[in-house]
Amino acid sequence: MGRYVVGVDFGTLSGRAVVVDVADGAERGSAVHAYRRGVLTDWLPDGPALPPDWALQDPEDHREVLRTAVPAAVRAAGVDPAEVIGIGLDATSCTVLPTLADGTPLAELPELRDRPHAWPKLWKHHAAQRQADRINALAAERGEPWLARYGGRVSAEWQLAKALEVLEDDPAVFRRAERWIETADWLVWQLCGRPTRNVSAAGFKGLRQDGRYPAPDFLAALHPELPDLLPKVDGPLVESGARAGALTAEASGWTGLPAGVAVAAGAIDAHVTAAAARSVEPGRMLAVLGTSTCLIMNSDACHEVPGVCGVVEGGVTARGWGYEAGQSGVGDIFAWYVERALPGSYADEARRRGVSPYELLDALAADQPVGGHGLLALDWHSGNRSVLMDHELSGVLVGLTLATRPEEIWRALLEATAFGARTVVEAFTAAGVPVDELTAAGGLTANRLLLRIYADVLRRPLHVLDAAHPAALGAAIHAAVAAGAYPDVEAASAAMGARHRETWRPDPARAAAYDDLYAEYRALHDHFGRGGTDVLHRLRALRNRAHHTPGAC
Repeated sequence: MGRYVVGVDFGTLSGRAVVVDVADGAERGSAVHAYRRGVLTDWLPDGPALPPDWALQDPEDHREVLRTAVPAAVRAAGVDPAEVIGIGLDATSCTVLPTLADGTPLAELPELRDRPHAWPKLWKHHAAQRQADRINALAAERGEPWLARYGGRVSAEWQLAKALEVLEDDPAVFRRAERWIETADWLVWQLCGRPTRNVSAAGFKGLRQDGRYPAPDFLAALHPELPDLLPKVDGPLVESGARAGALTAEASGWTGLPAGVAVAAGAIDAHVTAAAARSVEPGRMLAVLGTSTCLIMNSDACHEVPGVCGVVEGGVTARGWGYEAGQSGVGDIFAWYVERALPGSYADEARRRGVSPYELLDALAADQPVGGHGLLALDWHSGNRSVLMDHELSGVLVGLTLATRPEEIWRALLEATAFGARTVVEAFTAAGVPVDELTAAGGLTANRLLLRIYADVLRRPLHVLDAAHPAALGAAIHAAVAAGAYPDVEAASAAMGARHRETWRPDPARAAAYDDLYAEYRALHDHFGRGGTDVLHRLRALRNRAHHTPGAC
């Protein structure tokens, strides 16, 4: 048997590939490819303007990662491709696209290229909130048993809300689609020539529970044609780490890997990262800190957790119950502040010091006493995923004075995301799902001030994963299982998972001070998010009316 596997992680703005040793998970080579189109939020390429809250992607960007990053990673590793025994991949989720029966994306048909609904909808496409609201209301009214598995609310980010949005806004595209498929599953299809559905995405994003999707009569009550979605999402279900097929000759030409090597089932990025972090045992929660945050864990029992994004049997690994929660804006909030709100004088100072604006703000904010800025923020710039599941909420900042400095606002934003994470952890523990260990992974773990704040706010040790590309490593671990090198993801994770780099422990004095600030956060959270006022929804509606572009979709 060969010695290596390849993992490919398809993120929001780029894809990355790693070549790792099957024996111990050591990285031998890697490569990153930035998407040419990135995220389409304002305009289609050579097409119409997009309305607010849209986020699309180009499927060709994803194919190009397979053609460039995979062979580049193999070259960087200096290994013989013949020694590669498998390839696995993950993608952001719920990122879905409509295709023909042969897998051709509708966005690539000349007659549909200028139709926004024909394009893949990225996870942070939030324009389907009104559809999500109707799904939630109907499910609650009918007492649908699956609703409690999603914390009582279905997200606008997920499959059903997005499909209903397409059906209502562009029914011709909905009818033309012969498949409605997650990007990770579509990419596996491209590699092995066989359409499959991964159990995790089908459960967490497709509402598949106890062996079935929502019933046809429920779908018909939302729209008479919506039951037609069921054959579009049907297909062989494949468990985490299982073999989906073998690499085709065409895909071999793209990747440079031998035809016939094992292709693992598609996976959700945060979920495979749990394997990389050795966080697949019950009680071990993983926080993937990136543009958004996903909080993932396994349990040996099914509990209903208010505000959770899903509880799915076999959802993280084939054994046990997988749980997911999250925050829809974290790194995106920090990037928004630096790119759109930071005074130019700070950018100039950062250049003078030879650091990034992020590093400058961290340095200026690091020594502030807890609560010394007099500010409090709600981390809802991209809506709220957990525990409110409402993407028509928006960010809030209170306590500003004429003396407030940019670095104080920066720290308040960092703290807001930590408070949001604490809200999620408390929801788990209150529902009887203990969080015995917390590990962090993702790009934001490079920010040491952020890690210190999280440990203090959460009042628990925070372990930090030592891996440059944790999701890609997790995808490679799944590839090793698909290739038969290990019997299951748990065994492969124990052998190939990354070691923790360091542990951040809470400071008792700062933690106590943050308790007081967190209490105020919860008061603000419940006022704006749980019925104290609907001003954020009214402001969103006014904005949407003001920016409505007739004919845009």
